[in-house]
Amino acid sequence: MVCKGSFFVMKLLLLVPPICAFCWHKEMELWLMSIEQQSWFALLILFTSLLMLFGGLVGSLLNYMLPMRRLVSTVEEDSENSLKRQKIDSINGFANRDNQTVAEGNVDIDENLHSRQLAVYGRETMQRLHGAKVLISGLQGLGAEVAKNLILAGVKSVTLHDEGVVEMWDLSSNFLFTENDIGKNRALASVKKLQELNTSVVVFTWTSKISKEQLSNFQAVVFTQIDYERAIEFSDYCHSHNPSIPFIKAEIRGLFGSVFCDFGPEFTVFDEKGEEPHTGIVASITNDNPAIVSFVEDERSDFQDGDLVVFTEVEGMTELNDGKPRKIRSSKPYGFVLEEDTRNFGAYEKGGIVTEVLQPKVLHFKTLKEALKDPGEFLISDFSKFDRSPLLHLAFQALNEFVREFGRFPVAASVEDATKLVSFAKFINETSSDRKLDRLDENVLRIFASGSRALLNPMAAMFGGITGQEVIKACSGKFHPIFQFFYFDSAESLPVCALRPEDVMPLNCRYDAQISVFGREMQQKLEKAKIFVVGAGALGCEFLKNLALMGASCGNQGKLTITDDDVIEKSNLSRQFLFRDWNIGQAKSTVAASATTEINPCLQIEALQSRVSPATENIFDNTFWENVGVVISALDNIDARLYIDRRCVYFQKPMLESGTLGTKCHTQVVIPHLTENYGASRDPPEKQMPMCTLHYFPHNIEHCLAWARSEFEGLLEKKPSDVNAFLSKPKEFITSIRLRSDPQVRNLLERVLECLVSERCLTFEDCVAWSRKKFEDYFANRVMQLTYQFPKNAKTSENTPFWAAPKRFPNPLQFSSSDPAHLSFVAAASILRAQTYGIPIPKWATDSKKLAEVVDKVQVPDFKPEKGVKIVTDESATNINSKDKDGGADTENMIQMLEEGVRLLPPGFQMNPILFEKDDDTNYHMDLIVGLANMRARNYNIPEVDRLKAKIIAGKIIPAIATTTAMATGLVCLELYKLLSGHNVEKYRNTFANLALPLFSMAEPVPPKKIKHRNLSWTLWDRWIIQQNLTIQELLEWFQVKGLTVYVISWENVLLYNAFFPKHRERLSQKVIDLVKDTGKLEKPSSRHCIDLEVVCEDEKGNNVDVPGVSVCCS
Repeated sequence: MVCKGSFFVMKLLLLVPPICAFCWHKEMELWLMSIEQQSWFALLILFTSLLMLFGGLVGSLLNYMLPMRRLVSTVEEDSENSLKRQKIDSINGFANRDNQTVAEGNVDIDENLHSRQLAVYGRETMQRLHGAKVLISGLQGLGAEVAKNLILAGVKSVTLHDEGVVEMWDLSSNFLFTENDIGKNRALASVKKLQELNTSVVVFTWTSKISKEQLSNFQAVVFTQIDYERAIEFSDYCHSHNPSIPFIKAEIRGLFGSVFCDFGPEFTVFDEKGEEPHTGIVASITNDNPAIVSFVEDERSDFQDGDLVVFTEVEGMTELNDGKPRKIRSSKPYGFVLEEDTRNFGAYEKGGIVTEVLQPKVLHFKTLKEALKDPGEFLISDFSKFDRSPLLHLAFQALNEFVREFGRFPVAASVEDATKLVSFAKFINETSSDRKLDRLDENVLRIFASGSRALLNPMAAMFGGITGQEVIKACSGKFHPIFQFFYFDSAESLPVCALRPEDVMPLNCRYDAQISVFGREMQQKLEKAKIFVVGAGALGCEFLKNLALMGASCGNQGKLTITDDDVIEKSNLSRQFLFRDWNIGQAKSTVAASATTEINPCLQIEALQSRVSPATENIFDNTFWENVGVVISALDNIDARLYIDRRCVYFQKPMLESGTLGTKCHTQVVIPHLTENYGASRDPPEKQMPMCTLHYFPHNIEHCLAWARSEFEGLLEKKPSDVNAFLSKPKEFITSIRLRSDPQVRNLLERVLECLVSERCLTFEDCVAWSRKKFEDYFANRVMQLTYQFPKNAKTSENTPFWAAPKRFPNPLQFSSSDPAHLSFVAAASILRAQTYGIPIPKWATDSKKLAEVVDKVQVPDFKPEKGVKIVTDESATNINSKDKDGGADTENMIQMLEEGVRLLPPGFQMNPILFEKDDDTNYHMDLIVGLANMRARNYNIPEVDRLKAKIIAGKIIPAIATTTAMATGLVCLELYKLLSGHNVEKYRNTFANLALPLFSMAEPVPPKKIKHRNLSWTLWDRWIIQQNLTIQELLEWFQVKGLTVYVISWENVLLYNAFFPKHRERLSQKVIDLVKDTGKLEKPSSRHCIDLEVVCEDEKGNNVDVPGVSVCCS
């Protein structure tokens, strides 16, 4: 029984957590207080410390005095859940294994959450980010976007500073605010929603005035609402502070924006580009001064003049293997000149890998005060506006003078205010000595003045991405920062007709800021827009937020349709900001739509869960497409983009396309008859790895991982699926085998026989034995067979060394249960093998000592080299078959063995195919992939790979970060303004950008390719529509009138007519629609208005002519 005094102690102890939390939260603000305030706060901390000390002593006594709490649950875990718990909590003694988090120092990186970001930054940069404290001052639209991107990136803390309150005006650009927040402090109104984005980031608020001394607690500071006088004061302080504090001033004014960076007198960039170091496989090195290095023919390099490189694995000229960086010049795709005298070196024999050494770069920044006078070179985004940046450099200073003089921003469409701002700009220009401009474009200055009070969401999104990335550079030294000014404008987005004061008058609504720039008519067009957003991933979430804030599809006549067939996963949460951890497993489109209506309740949105593809044309039918006004593509793969592109061409719909890859992004405007379509230009296809390289001659870790992924799918997905296909229809299967005798069918029979007879597992010990034998087969026997047939001194038919670069001579592995990597492979393989058979997994499966005892008892047959084994060395071969088709038991014997084995199976037996899933660290999939790849790497003396890199490569993870996504969607939405205004093609911009360099390249879209024939001309956008149901003969004559001879007509994948097939002459009298129904088995749905034909024809000279699509109306 507890005494009464202990209850007092317990009540006292209850005060400890809230007081501690209060003290911790106030830590960032302690230095904001006056001396008197600090005194009472210090007493509070002292009292709390004593209370915690006393509480710890009393708490120990209470452990004996109070009854123990019962466990929440005593239900016994099932085998699989128990195994997953063991996986996370206590894997004893296996190889270095990165579990759900990777601990380095005192910071844990959640790989499942940040895998896509880790693929961009790497662990070292992420560690630096996790220690960064960032101040963001100004929580209007731009500040909110910067905060969102940094919190998603995973910095240590973000302090939100704003002294102002939320106004209706803010709702045009800030996704955090609702009308209920009007009148509240902006920082306080933002903190809750921002904290939800990433609970591992501490988000502080700061609502009082800030002094320069208080900046010393941060690793980077960002100001989005500050005048130049205060900015200069803060920049000077941060620049001279030791260590210097990176200072960023970012500002958006209507359709104009600027970023200034000052990272101190000396800032080191550790990795300028963020690309993997270039490598090359050496073919020869001369004994010259300077030496000439050549690479093997199939290994094109990307070295640049001035690069530093190191050599490894060079035989003969071993002096180059000393690890010393050496400079190169005259770089070409297959070699370079090495600035080294190698005349006294040993003669080159063979081998060698050359690797680029990344060189740090030191930048010397100027303070804002110095840079305003001497800005240096501006970062240019659009070379059609080459002279725009110096003008905007003046414009932003002139606006600062205007606000300082009048205490307000210029009034929208006010000629008087615009004239005053022009006067300020002229005065500043006249007082500039070296940077004086000969002519000022007053029209641009007047446009700038008119919209200067407004903060537009697309600009906030774009600059939020750019500024957020600069903060990440400042905190990590990863990528090259902006040096030092970047100016941008999208004045061409404005309506064609000049706006009058009455057009921009506020309506006391959430869109007033946007109306002040574009006018009421544009706002009405936005609200009536019918938009189809395809994809609700990272791009889709950003688009929905932007569109909601712009008021797109928010009127009674508007509609926004979003579709995505995917569900939310944990890895999505670091970029797809509309989702929370409690949404995992739910449909992306539904959750995104719901979250977006919280941003703007007026949004008319419908969420679908269907993939847009040929299989869903009954959902996305003619009626659906006819009611779409514009398509916004937010997809993450080329095939899906190409399909959407074809539908947009067919239905004559404009499409706004974008995509990201790490720090890179592109945007493209596709407008019927004005621009080329998305599919008109494509990147070259990726180079495929030769099959013989993957199976026998790997020379880098990518080859090993590709082979590992292939083996995983073959063993655990394909073979069990083949078995189930056989078991579902055994008689039909065997009959089919007997009727066909090709090697593929025989291989199928062998796979099924292995799983059900020769290698069938009944117990977990059988699975361990199978895994141990697989190790021997993969990493010892196959290697010894290969080197038996091709010894180290083997020659080719041309009498050259067989094992010349890039081939690497392999060595077999000797299994050892004391090697953690060997045992890890066996554990993962055994567990997954057991899952395919439904065999319970014992707890000792992850106990290294017990597992080693079982493995060591496995009897492994000695290797005996086989004769007649065919090893394919032809790089063009598409199929690898290790044995001649006549080897082994004959087909009938194998069928007999299979039939006997099936009789021993329990009723209803089925195997469990395993689909590869990279993002679940408890499922052992990546353990097996890593084990397969690294053991193979050991065979061929290739550097091994860690788990993260293996996941990125084998899992084909697309690098992705929130900053690039935000920037891309902001750029696209600027094009949406132009689209709704009906601009000419020269106003639009396609963009390629790389935030790492940084690089911005904007250009006018390419017009569609025009085809001319006689007096006719057409593009891909044109379509010839035939209103009558003609016969084939009449259709041929219809083309003949145009001087075109048709020789092939097809519908979808059905050939309707071929002039070279005599039997097809019988079809000349048939109606097109009837022929499609008979030949193509078409059952015309009610939504189908016409039949679309593909016609191949030639002109009078016999030249093929690409004609438009031909549509024959059904009625």
